[in-house]
Amino acid sequence: MQCSYFPRLSLSLHHRHHHFPLFIFPSISKPKSNSKNLNLIMSLSSSSFSSITEEELKEQQKTHLLQSLKYHQQTKHHFTNYARGPGRLDWANQPNPFRRVNPSSGNLHPTEAYLIAPVIGSLSNSGFVAHYAPKEHGLEIRAEIPTGFFDECLPDDCFFVGFSSIFWREAWKYGERAFRYCNHDVGHAIAAVAMAAAGLGWDVKLLDGLGFDDLEKLLGLESFPKLSIPSRPVKGKFPEIEFEHPDCVLAVFPRGVEAGFDVDFEELSSRISEFSKLEWKGEPNTLSKEHVVWDVIYRTSEAVKKPLSVSERLMIDPFQCSGVCSDSLYKKLTLREVVRKRRSAVDMDGETVIHRDTFYQILLHCLPSGSRSGEKQGKQLALPFRALSWDSEVHAALFVHRVSGLPKGLYFLVRNENHFDDLRKAMSPEFTWKRPEGCPADLPLYELAPGDCKELSKRLSCHQDIASDGCFSLGMIAHLEPTLQAKGAWMYPRLFWETGVLGQVLYLEAHAVGISATGIGCFHDDPVHEVLDLKGSNYQSLYHFTVGGPVVDKRIMSLPAYPGPEIDA
Repeated sequence: MQCSYFPRLSLSLHHRHHHFPLFIFPSISKPKSNSKNLNLIMSLSSSSFSSITEEELKEQQKTHLLQSLKYHQQTKHHFTNYARGPGRLDWANQPNPFRRVNPSSGNLHPTEAYLIAPVIGSLSNSGFVAHYAPKEHGLEIRAEIPTGFFDECLPDDCFFVGFSSIFWREAWKYGERAFRYCNHDVGHAIAAVAMAAAGLGWDVKLLDGLGFDDLEKLLGLESFPKLSIPSRPVKGKFPEIEFEHPDCVLAVFPRGVEAGFDVDFEELSSRISEFSKLEWKGEPNTLSKEHVVWDVIYRTSEAVKKPLSVSERLMIDPFQCSGVCSDSLYKKLTLREVVRKRRSAVDMDGETVIHRDTFYQILLHCLPSGSRSGEKQGKQLALPFRALSWDSEVHAALFVHRVSGLPKGLYFLVRNENHFDDLRKAMSPEFTWKRPEGCPADLPLYELAPGDCKELSKRLSCHQDIASDGCFSLGMIAHLEPTLQAKGAWMYPRLFWETGVLGQVLYLEAHAVGISATGIGCFHDDPVHEVLDLKGSNYQSLYHFTVGGPVVDKRIMSLPAYPGPEIDA
C-alpha cells in the first residue's frame, strides 16, 4: 500500500539550533519533473581536479587506488599481530554524548543522519535541512533551503536522507581499523532506512551520481575545520578530528513512480552549489578533550572521495520479491516488532539448532536479486539491496555448525553469479562445489568441504567463541581490487556499505525466525583467504557474522525504543 506519511516524530531543541514540531509527512506536491538527457561525460566536482590534465588525473586515480589498497593491507589482523590501535581504552576521552540507535561497531555510533525535505503543507513554509537527534527522536533545523530546490530535477513526493561519519568515535577504540567499521555502519543505516520506508509503501535509492563536494554542501558540513594530516599517528588536542565526513544521500519516494524518476545530476549539483550561501545554524558539541590522529584513516578518506558523475543514470528497477521456503518458518511478528526487538547477541549458547529449511530461508533473503526464476543473481532488485546503485560485489563463505539435515562444513553463497567461474578458479581445486540436499533451485549455495569448522571459525574471528557457538557463522568476501580498478577508489567504502546492508538483513532474518545474530569486525584477514586458497587482492574478507541462539545477559537494561528527552538513555 502506498503511503504519503511517516510515523509520528516529536521534535525538540537539542545541542544545535531552534526547531519546529513535525508530526507527519503529508503528500508533498510540486510540478512534474522536466528531465534532461544526461551527457555521457564525467565531471569532477572537487576544485583540486578542475585544472589538471587527463594524464595527471589518471596518475591521481592510480595514487588513490594504491592508497585504498595500502590501507586495506595495513589494517589487516594477523595471528602474530593485530592492526594498530590504542592498546587500552582512554575512558577520560571517550567520545560523548551518545547519538545513534542503529547497529554500531563497538556500540560507538559514528553515523550521523540528516533530513533534507521540501515544503510540507500545514507544517513548514520552506524546505529545510535538519540533523536527526536520536536520543530525543527529534530534528534540529540547520538551514532553510531555497524555494524550488526540489522542483524540476526531482520527482514528486521526494525527500532526502543523508549520512555522515565521525571517524574519531570509532578510532577512539579501534585505531586504524575504524575506517572499515564506520563504513559497515553506513551500510547498516542504508538498509535500516530502506526497510523502514518499504514498510510504509516508499522506496529508497542511493544518489550516487553526486560527488563528495556536493554531499558536503548539501549536509552543511563545509564549515568544519580541516584536519592537517600528520605523517604518523599522534596524540594531543585535535578538535578538528571530530569533523563529519559526508558518506551518502538517499532519495526517498513513494513506490510506483519508477517510470518518471530520472535525475540530472549535473543540474542537481548546480542547485546544491547554492547551499554554500545558506545561513547555517548551530554548532556541534565537543566529543573529547584529547584525541589520537590515526593518519592512515584520514589519508584514505581523502583518497576515496567520489567525484560528481554527470553520466550516472538513476535507474529504479521494478521491485523483486525474495524467495520463500515457507511462511511458517517465521514468528508471527510485524516488521516494526522485528526491527524494535533487534539486539546484537553478546554470546551464543552453543546448543540451539535450526532446521536446514530455516537456514535456506535466511539465505534466500540475502540474495540481491530476489526470486529470479532461473535468472542469475547479481543485479540488486530485492529489499534492502535495491537501495544500492551497483550490481552485487559481495559473497559469503559460511561455516555451518548446527543446522539439522545439513552436514557440518564450509559452504559458499554466490551472490553475483557472473563471478562464479572466477571464484571457482580462484579457490582451492579440492573444493567440491556440490549443491546441498534440499537446497532451493534459485539459491546459489554450494558445499565446498564437509567437516567440523567450529574451532576454525573461532580462530579466524579473533578466537571469539561467538563465531563457533552459533548455528552458523560467515565471512563476507568482496570482489575488491578488480572493482576498484574498474570504477575507482571511491568504491572501496561502498563495498563495506554492501556488507553492512547484508548484515542488517541477517540481523532481521535471525530475529524473525526466533534466534539472534551479531556482526564480527575482528577477524584474521589473510588466514580467512588461506582457508579458501584465495591469493592476491581480487577477493577479500570484509566482515564476519554469526547467527544462533543468544545467551541473554540480564544485566543489560532495555528501554523503550524512543523514551524521550526526559529519560537518560
